[in-house]
Amino acid sequence: MLGLAVPPDPPLTLTELAQRSNTAARTIRFYIARGLLDGPVRAGRGAYYTNAHLKRIEEIRGLQAKGLMLAEIAVRHRAPEARLAAPEAWSKYTVSPDVQVMVRDGASPWRQRLIRTALTELMERLQQGDTNGVDGN
Repeated sequence: MLGLAVPPDPPLTLTELAQRSNTAARTIRFYIARGLLDGPVRAGRGAYYTNAHLKRIEEIRGLQAKGLMLAEIAVRHRAPEARLAAPEAWSKYTVSPDVQVMVRDGASPWRQRLIRTALTELMERLQQGDTNGVDGN
């Protein structure tokens, strides 16, 4: 038995998507920027949208009607792994047996030198038992 091929959704321009969803084009761009709506299938001059975009705009409107804020809707839309904050790299410096300092990686080289100099100075003062100028509270 031969099955009938289902034609793909016709591509929609931003203007057509705006008209069919009764949503301003700038609102659609805002939804994309805020992570509420995926961007166009193809970017640039030939950018186009699909019925999936139209359906998502309807979902957003429905969730808003139920009282959800756009930030809540955006979180629900993201994939679970995207909801996690991006991992950060940190360096841990042991200044003395009871003092460790965590410094976020990625600082400029001059800033790293400044941090190392300050930590070396702090380490020397702690080893000497000099707490002048170091807040002990």
